[in-house]
This record gives sequence, structure tokens and C-alpha cells, in this order.
Amino acid sequence: MFKHVSALHRRLIAIAVFMTLFMNLAFFKALLKVYPGLSQLGFLVSVAVFFTALHVLLLAVFAHGRAARWWLAAVLLAGASSAYFMDHYGTVIDTSMLENLIQTNVSEASDLLNLRMLGYLLLGLLPAAWLVRTMSTPPTWKGHFKSLGVTLIGVVLTVLLAVAPFSSQYASFLREHKSIRYYANPGYPVTSLMKFAAQTLNSTAPAVRAAIAPDAKIVEEADHKELVILVVGETARADHFSLNGYARNTNPELSMLNVLSFSDVTSCGTSTAVSVPCMFSGLGADQYSSNEGLKHTNLLDTLKAAGVQVLWRDNNSDSKGVALRVDYEDFKTPATNKQCDDECRDVGMLDGLDAYVKQHADKDILIVLHQMGNHGPAYYKRYPKAFERFKPVCETNELSNCSNEQIINAYDNAILYTDHFLAQVIGFLKRHDHSHETAMLYVSDHGESLGEFGMYLHGAPKAIAPRAQVHVPAIVWTGQHFQLSQDELRRYKDVPLSHDDLFCVMSMAFEMQSSKCQSWWTKGR
Repeated sequence: MFKHVSALHRRLIAIAVFMTLFMNLAFFKALLKVYPGLSQLGFLVSVAVFFTALHVLLLAVFAHGRAARWWLAAVLLAGASSAYFMDHYGTVIDTSMLENLIQTNVSEASDLLNLRMLGYLLLGLLPAAWLVRTMSTPPTWKGHFKSLGVTLIGVVLTVLLAVAPFSSQYASFLREHKSIRYYANPGYPVTSLMKFAAQTLNSTAPAVRAAIAPDAKIVEEADHKELVILVVGETARADHFSLNGYARNTNPELSMLNVLSFSDVTSCGTSTAVSVPCMFSGLGADQYSSNEGLKHTNLLDTLKAAGVQVLWRDNNSDSKGVALRVDYEDFKTPATNKQCDDECRDVGMLDGLDAYVKQHADKDILIVLHQMGNHGPAYYKRYPKAFERFKPVCETNELSNCSNEQIINAYDNAILYTDHFLAQVIGFLKRHDHSHETAMLYVSDHGESLGEFGMYLHGAPKAIAPRAQVHVPAIVWTGQHFQLSQDELRRYKDVPLSHDDLFCVMSMAFEMQSSKCQSWWTKGR
């Protein structure tokens, strides 16, 4: 039967076997955690054969004609890249991770490059080059479909032979350990890519967006205009803030100020590309998708329509589409950010804001500051040397070369700098406390894994994400004229909150009423 298999499909089978053997370390590590010991060896081999056969099926469906060599070469390169991130960071390559990849800028990408990653890329590049150079002229369509039929029959027989002796174990495996399939390479990354492409093609913004709160209006009761700063943090986890009980003093400056830290806040997603647009959408995590977000106005649109002057300043990648219809300023380069050394610092986003407030003295003002924060894996770059209090630190983006202590030290130093930045924000607001109702809200977009369960960074599917990636810090400071005192807000300190609450929290801050938030204030009572 094998003589009827074309050279293309023989290479295809060889590629699937090669990738199983050399690009699925994370998959087998996850499998061995559930099925350890030599007594499970037969089942483990069966699973390897099963997934290899499925990958042959996946590749065979799309590999035909003159484009086959390029398709298979692309799969090898994508598989090598996926293997690097899965093996070294425990990352899952799903649609959210692909969205992050598309939106990554040059600076973020450079933080991920290292010699080990180059080695992985060569693992895909060398067989891809061999494949492109040696692939023969494709067979006729008749010959192709004959070979495809034989290949598919072989796949089915292989699956049956591999699964049959372990049918009872497969029933448990497929039902109770679905998350392991997330690490099957190239299967899960390729299917995620197809799903992401389909979502992207269907994600077109309508000419007119539906208002998320059509009846929203501001009802002013005080003489002072609001001046609120919303700081969108980056990659900060709540359990590394001493304000929340962390043993290290990572909040020395904020602890001296009258701030309130909320202990139980959950992020909308595990990546910036999902969490930032979701938290501003007003749709809620259960209803939000990138496509739904395009169909509706968001929090900033709603505040602007109600008469609030809105400014977004960014020291991160960008606003992820949130600030497209409000004033936007990029602070990632020395041309605009005067506080730059090895990289531009978050505190530089405060420059010139006194003049901005004076220019818009007759209006309520919301200023959004999007931090670089704790963006990994190069945590050591996220703070000036003066804030390197915890030592020794991991001074490379290759976290596998560092001890857990070094990684955490670098991460905590970046939290120290965020503490300093937030104290500077409060200092700025205090200068305007006599003329405005001032307040600051800080909330991170998502958390971060620092080696727990073999996972690093973030972006895990929310269904399996560890709490470290979704439990985020949220801190409030209010001025003397703000309509709600710290005592009134304190009732929410330990109430379960989430990014879903941001829309109504900010509505409350600007005394904006709508049916959407009519019952929200009773949540903490």
C-alpha cells in the first residue's frame, strides 16, 4: 500500500514524526504529569502515535499542488517558534496569543530574542530549507487524490491500532485532561491560526457603533470639575503588592499615602490584547469578543459624548483600539517622553499635564496612563537602576538561565517602580486638589506567572489560567472634594470585583447616570 503514497505525503508523514519527536517537549511534559511512571509507557506511546496521526491528517488536508512545499515549510517554522514559547514559558498558542503576536511592536519583540530562540528557529528552518529544495514536481490531481486516499486510510488504521488497546484510558484522557491538547504541536497552533484568521475576516466595524449606554448623562452636584487619572497597569499581579499582604515591602511610597487597595479583583483576560479592550468595552468578560467590541462604543466614547475631556497617554504598545476616537499621545520615544534612559519611563507621561489641566479647566477631565509596568520577560529593563533594591536579579530575557529568586527579584523591583510612579501621579493630583474633584484608580490589565506549575509570562487560556495571571491589583486614591470618601469605598475592599466593573466605577467617578449602572452601587452593600 505504501508504494501508492506520493513523495509529498511521505515527506508529510516524516515531518509529522519529526515534529512529534523534536517539537513537543511541552506536550509530553504535560502528559507525564498526569500519567507518570513506566507502567504508563504503553499508553504514552499510544498517545504520541495518536497525535502524530492526527497531525498527518491535518497537514494532508492542506498540502497539495505547488504550494505544498511552502505550506509545510511554514508549518515547520511556526512549529519551531511555538515549541520555544511552550517549552520555556509554558505558553499556549491560542487565538489570544496570536492576537498578541500581531499587535507586538519592535521593542516588545526584541525583549524575546535570544540565542536559545535562534536555536529553535534553526530546528524548523533547516528541514524547511531541505523540503523546499528537494520537493519533486507534484503529482497529477488523479495521482494526488489516490495518494491522499491511501494516506488517510493509513491514518485511520494507525489511530485504531493505537487507541484500541487503551480505549478505557482514552475515555478518561479525552474527558478529564482536555487542556493537554493545547500543547500538541503543530495541531493546536495551526487550528488556532485558522480560527484567528476566520475571526479577523469577520471582524469588521460597522459604520455606526451601537451605544453601550445610550441614556448616559452627567448630573453634576458639586462646584468642582472632576480630574480623574486612570492608570492601566501592565502585567502586575496582586499578590506581589505589600498593600495586599505580600511579605516584601514593594509599596513603600503608597503605604505612606491614604490609598485603598482592593483585594479580590479579576481581569477580563490574560493578555493585553484581550483585557484592555474588554475592560473598557462595558460588555463584560462573558459577552466580550473582539468582533463584539467593534460593534459598540466603549467607556471613553461614552464619557466623551457626555462632555468629559478624555486624554490617553501610552508608554506601552498602544491602546488596542480603545482610544481611537479620543485624544491620544505616544510616550514610547524620547521625542515625546523626556524621562528616558535604557528605555522610556512611565513617570515621563506626567510631563505637561499641568498645562493640559489648565487648558481644559472648564471641563471634567479623564486622563488614562497606559504603563509599560512589568512587561516581561525582561523585567530588569522595567525600572531605573535606583530601584534595584532586591538582588540578585535576572538580567536576561532567557528566564530558564535564571533562578526563581533572580526572576522574582527583578519582577519585584519593577513593582517598586510602579509604586513610585503611582505616588508621583497622586502628587500631581494633589496640586489640583483645591480646584477639582481629584481621584486616581490604578488597575492592571492582567497578572503574570513566575514559574509556578512550570509556567512563565501570561496569555494562558482563561479556562486553565492560574490565579496569578488573572488576580490583579486595583488601588484608589481620592482627593478632599471627591464625592465619595475612602470610608464609603472601603466597603468594596474585599468584595469580589473584576474588569467588568470598570464602566460603572468610572461612571460613578464622573457622576454619570445610566440604566446600565443603575443597580451597581448596591453591589458592596
